[in-house]
Amino acid sequence: MIIHSVESLAALDGDGIRYAVYLTGCPLRCVYCHNPDTWIRAGKDFSAEELFKKIKRYKPYFGENGGVTFSGGEPLLSADFINEINEHLVKENINYVLDTSGCVDLTDSVKKAIDNSSSVILDIKFYNDETYLKYTGKDMSKTMRFYNYLVETNKSCWLRTVIVPGINDTKEDIDKYCEAIKLSSNVKKWELLAFHDMGFFKYEKLNITNPLKNTSPLDEEKLKILQDYLNKSINNIIE
Repeated sequence: MIIHSVESLAALDGDGIRYAVYLTGCPLRCVYCHNPDTWIRAGKDFSAEELFKKIKRYKPYFGENGGVTFSGGEPLLSADFINEINEHLVKENINYVLDTSGCVDLTDSVKKAIDNSSSVILDIKFYNDETYLKYTGKDMSKTMRFYNYLVETNKSCWLRTVIVPGINDTKEDIDKYCEAIKLSSNVKKWELLAFHDMGFFKYEKLNITNPLKNTSPLDEEKLKILQDYLNKSINNIIE
């Protein structure tokens, strides 16, 4: 399997300290993507056993809550690989989290990868087919089917949404997200992330058009205001 990169002591990709594995390939072309270099399958080739051996070295740092996070790109394009490496992880009592757009077909292999995960971080990019298509190149139908599967199976999950200036940065936008996503008790939190320009250099390096090259990073104070507004909106639903 082609692995784009790894982060051995990740602290923002699930509970605890985690070994983050960034897999390659993605069905989306989000205008705000900060990792366009993961769109194609380029990187270092690992077998499941080889990657597991690297992960196992960091087990002493995981503690009770830590483990592995499979991210990307879109990690569930590599569901078979995740299922294969999980056979090794289970023997060492190491859990894994999926960090995904949910824009995949719910094949048996994908469902198995979801079911075996300790939790899922689901990126809710926009709030209807029109905005999804405009800013990612796909509609939101697969993501909604994915989310509904998490609800049906009571899979613990976080939701995440990137807030981009001039695109989805108003309280009215937050209201539309809340209308689109019918929250359930399996959702533990909904986190808003600030758009940033730290990946802009990758577009230049790869000679890819950057549709937001003139967009400034989101102000942190505005992010806080929107996060507080979202939290109040869902306070009676998420425990």
